[in-house]
Amino acid sequence: MDISRVIKPWKLKPQRNLVFVNATIVDPAEGKLIRNATVRISEGKIIQLFTDGSSTTTDDLPEENVIDLSGKYLCPALIDCHVHVAVVPDEADLRAYKDMSERSMLDRGFTSIRDCGGACLGIKEAVQDGVIPGPRLFIAGHALSQTGGHGDLRGSHDTQLCCAGSISGISRIVDGPAECYRYAREELRQGADFIKIMGGGGVATPTDRIEHVQFSDWEIRAIVTVARNTGTYVTSHSYMPAAIQQAIKLGVRGIEHRNLIDLETAAVMAEMDVFLTPTLITHVTSKEMNFLSADGAAKNEEVLEKGLETMKMAVDEGVTVCFGTDLLGPMHFAQSKEFSVRSAVLTPLQILRSATVNAARLVMQEHRLGQIHEGFVADLLILKENPLEDITILDRVEEHILAVIKDGRVATSWWDKVKVGLWDSDL
Repeated sequence: MDISRVIKPWKLKPQRNLVFVNATIVDPAEGKLIRNATVRISEGKIIQLFTDGSSTTTDDLPEENVIDLSGKYLCPALIDCHVHVAVVPDEADLRAYKDMSERSMLDRGFTSIRDCGGACLGIKEAVQDGVIPGPRLFIAGHALSQTGGHGDLRGSHDTQLCCAGSISGISRIVDGPAECYRYAREELRQGADFIKIMGGGGVATPTDRIEHVQFSDWEIRAIVTVARNTGTYVTSHSYMPAAIQQAIKLGVRGIEHRNLIDLETAAVMAEMDVFLTPTLITHVTSKEMNFLSADGAAKNEEVLEKGLETMKMAVDEGVTVCFGTDLLGPMHFAQSKEFSVRSAVLTPLQILRSATVNAARLVMQEHRLGQIHEGFVADLLILKENPLEDITILDRVEEHILAVIKDGRVATSWWDKVKVGLWDSDL
């Protein structure tokens, strides 16, 4: 008897062995194609990879488990480094969730996502156990915000005081080093993979401005100390150079958004190997859907105008840029459109790296995600076209993505040669 199935009767069955032959592998690390490759996956991992024209024996497999990819492309699956899976703003009920669920992200080719505020350990474990089909989650838990900062949702006429560590939407309100120590530790205790701070002002909150620097040096230093002591890192919501430079000086490893960054700050980020996750599609979609208040719309216009220009500047300076979207609630449908937005200023290779190898480094999984190598997790996309020639094919999912494979299981397929029925073995 498998006792694990008694404890968790919903546990997924073992993955089937699959072999892909005549594949053209997309290698985002080297920026090249590897033709006539054979890839064998077992128990959710890539166990054999032949790139010299030779192949593994397939006599032990049913015919349907050997998939000929002649004329097709095998690409590492995608990682979105800035999502909010549990945020449904301005909705009267939960029906909007059907368009923003983890399942739809998986269908778009994202097998891993980094939630920057709101997702809890329960959601992460439900995905791990197969209760909810979706991308694996790396979570921040609650973002940490100062009183009156980007994570404080109270308006100016709200006189109710927050207690230490009070929850405000996707954030906790913390002030002073002692609270920063305590609640950073509390988020890690509750399963956070990293810590997110609101280091600067934001677009959608009522009482701060984008140019505001939030948290003192002592507060940020406390949070960074907690993260480093547990082998993880801090990332900061920041748009302006002052907030970004303060954060990276104090050991913050990642910057979210950064639309108004300057050349000097980009150079410092590159020198200190600080990761940058721009999120442009959220500004485009918020404008198109008239999603924000008048004040928020004005701030959104400011950061949108500069976003593409400063992202290219950061890449040119050598900053490691990752893929992120930051879409809220019913706007999740636009997730893949970030590829097309970035294509206005970046090359297909730069954009693909941002969603694979760079993203894997940011989530500290570069030894197992983001590439097609022996020993790596079998997270794969089967594509009709070459994304190194046209990255916008990833924005046209049903036209160009034939199948999405996560952990060696066929999660989604629009191709009759690859059946979702290959999800589990019959063991």
